[in-house]
Amino acid sequence: MLKNYFKIAIAVLRRRKFFTFISLFGISFTLTILMILTAFIDKVVGDSYPDRKRDRSLYVTRLEEKGKNSMSSGPVSYYLLSHYGSTLKTPKEMSIFTGFNGTNTYVNNKKIAVNYKYTDANYWDILEYDFLEGKPYTKQQVDNADKVAVISEDMKTEYFGDVSSVVGKYIEADNVKYRVIGVVKNVPITSYTIYSDIYLPYTVAKTDYKDKSYRGGFMAILLGASKADVPKMHDEYEHMIQRLPLANKDYNKDYNPYTQILSHAESYIESYVDTGNDDTSGMTIVLTTISIFVLICMSIPTLNLVNINITRIMERSSEIGVRKAFGASSRTLVYQFIVENLILTLLGGAIGLILSFVIIQFINSAHLIANLELSINFTVLFYSLMVCLVFGLLSGVYPAWRMSRLNVVTALKAS
Repeated sequence: MLKNYFKIAIAVLRRRKFFTFISLFGISFTLTILMILTAFIDKVVGDSYPDRKRDRSLYVTRLEEKGKNSMSSGPVSYYLLSHYGSTLKTPKEMSIFTGFNGTNTYVNNKKIAVNYKYTDANYWDILEYDFLEGKPYTKQQVDNADKVAVISEDMKTEYFGDVSSVVGKYIEADNVKYRVIGVVKNVPITSYTIYSDIYLPYTVAKTDYKDKSYRGGFMAILLGASKADVPKMHDEYEHMIQRLPLANKDYNKDYNPYTQILSHAESYIESYVDTGNDDTSGMTIVLTTISIFVLICMSIPTLNLVNINITRIMERSSEIGVRKAFGASSRTLVYQFIVENLILTLLGGAIGLILSFVIIQFINSAHLIANLELSINFTVLFYSLMVCLVFGLLSGVYPAWRMSRLNVVTALKAS
């Protein structure tokens, strides 16, 4: 039976090539968009390199100062994280580091864009970077403010060329030369809190990291001994922030407009989508935006397919009338048209998979996003197949139901 339905479906598709093209284009184009979006989200959310301990880590990326008519938000100071953060009992370990900053350097009269960041020694214990050669800098080297650097594999190639080893060589960043002691596997720029081309000890920074204001240029990762420590770390950090004195040395009580200090130790995803304002939930915005986008992507082609399928079915009224006259039940006809539509959507899905693979390969080879390597994994493939089935059912059920209600005499007359 299914074999006959397949033959009928192929014959119908070949009969009206324009409608077939529109249907397949709508399915494959929509699926391609969803596939690429899913691959990107999967990369951002699911890629745990180098923070493989993400399930027992919390991220501190921002501090917000609020007043009656004012608000200021940004990264945290080293002083707050080191001085007050050292009082936290639950975290097994804490790393303090900056976001990445950009500068230009020159090699053989060639300008190279360089991103660099400052970290402490704990950074290399909490985050498990894959070292291709060399090793990370130690606490002693950080304390001594040694001008040493760990660089990414791409920076090694771009700055030094095709050489076997660069450990011991010097690289320039922000007009300062540093001795390379390690090379690590690339981190995509989408992991913006830990991405960089060059990693340096925070003690060699030109800015005054000892400044005692609450706002600065630093972030932190709190690592628990187990997953069970995560809620405890969160609560302990919240209590620490609530106990912070409002008037430190930078505040003039008569002028200071801030009456509240807010900062949170959050999961990776929560910190990733943080809006910079406690009054606006990043998770809500992202989930709402993705939901609306997916709904639009699915609903528009589905409605188009419904209209096209109804037109096709009306054109086949004589076939429907004849089959009904010879005893075919409405249930049999509905089943046939749904199967035909599923075959159409699966063909569109196959085209969409091929297009997705081609576009993802193009994105990877074009290096549109630094160090980002998208891929189609089994999770993405599963969701894609589910999308195909949803397309087939949504766009086939209503037209098939309309067809099954056609009166035999009416159908024959319409022919």
